[in-house]
Amino acid sequence: MKILFISHSYPPILGGVESQNYNLAQGLSKIAQVKIIANGRGKWWLPVFVPITFIRAFFLMMNYDACLVGNGVLAPLAYALKLFHPKKKFFSIIHALDITFCHKKGILPKIYSLTNIPSIKKMDKLFMVGNFAVEEAIKIGVPKENCVFIPNGVFIENFRKEFSRQDLSALWGADTTEKKVILRLGRFVPHKGTAWFIKNIMPRLPENVILLAVGGRVDKNTPGDPDNFSDCEKEIKENNLENRVKLIPNIPQKDLEILLNTADLVVSPNIHYKSSSEGFGINAIEAAACERVVIASNMQGLADAIKDGKNGFLVESENIDQWVKKINAIFSAGPEFAKNFGIMAGKYVQENFTWEKISRKYLEEMEKISSK
Repeated sequence: MKILFISHSYPPILGGVESQNYNLAQGLSKIAQVKIIANGRGKWWLPVFVPITFIRAFFLMMNYDACLVGNGVLAPLAYALKLFHPKKKFFSIIHALDITFCHKKGILPKIYSLTNIPSIKKMDKLFMVGNFAVEEAIKIGVPKENCVFIPNGVFIENFRKEFSRQDLSALWGADTTEKKVILRLGRFVPHKGTAWFIKNIMPRLPENVILLAVGGRVDKNTPGDPDNFSDCEKEIKENNLENRVKLIPNIPQKDLEILLNTADLVVSPNIHYKSSSEGFGINAIEAAACERVVIASNMQGLADAIKDGKNGFLVESENIDQWVKKINAIFSAGPEFAKNFGIMAGKYVQENFTWEKISRKYLEEMEKISSK
C-alpha cells in the first residue's frame, strides 16, 4: 500500500504527538511504501507549512492510495485533498485534545470548531489513540463506526539500556545511593499534575524520597494548554522542597534514557483540568518498557496505557491518601519486588505495545477501508 503521511509536528520538536507521529511513520515505512511530509520547525511554521504541503500533496496523491494525517489539526487539509481526489482514502490520527480543544474559550477554539471538527467527521476512518478520545468524538457527533481505538507503541530497543546509579546521581547533582528517586515525565502544563504532586504528595513522603520532574515547556503565545513551570517552582519553594525536587525542562535524549532506566518509581499524576486531557499515556509505556514500576492516575488515556497490576498501578486522580499509600507500599516492598514487577511490566509492553504490532494494526485498518 502506498501511503502519504503528513505530520504538523515532528522531531526534532519534542512532545508526545511528535514522538507518536515519528514512530508510527517509521513503523509503517517497514511494511508499506510511505512518503513523509513533516513539519519539524514548530507551530510558528504552520502558516507556511500548510499551504506548501497542500500543493505538494495535491500532486503526490495522484500516485498514492491513501493519505494519513498526524492529528486533527491537519484534518481540513486532508478534507480539501479529498475533494480533489474522491477515489482515494483519507485518515486521521485523533488525540483527545483534537476533540476537546473546541470546548476551550477564545477565537482559535471557535475557528477550530467551525473548520477542523467538520473536517474530522469527513475522514474515511479515525484512528483514536485512546478510548476517552472515542467517547469525546461521539459526543460531538462523530459516528462510532468511524472510530477505531489503536494505542500508541514503543520501540523498546530505543529506551531500555544499561546505566548505573552513578549516572543518575550525576543528573541529580549529588549521591542518590540512599535515596528513593521518583521520576515524572511530561510537559509542564496543568493537567499533567506535576505542580499538584509537588504540593500534595512530596511533603507527605519520607525525607529520603526525591523527585525529578522532566519535560518540555510551552511557549507563552502557543494556543492550547498554558505553561505552569512557574507553578511548580512556587510549590517547591512554599513547601521547602528545594533539596528534594528538581525540575529539568527540555532534557537531552541520553539523559532521558538514564532516568528511565535508573529511577525507582515513575509517576503520571494527571489531574482534571478544563478542556484538557491525556490522549494516551505514552510516557508510562516507555517507563514500563524500561522495567520501571509505574503509578498513574486512573483517568482518560492513562487507563488505556496501564493495565493495573500488569505494567503498572492505577490510583484515583487527586486522591492524596491513595497516592501516598501506594508509593509507600511500593518502596516498602523492597528492591526485589521492584525488579520482579519491572520484568513483568516489560514483558507486557513487549506483548502489547511494540510499534511493530501497532503499525501493523494501522495498516490493516487502512487496507480494510481501501478495499471497499
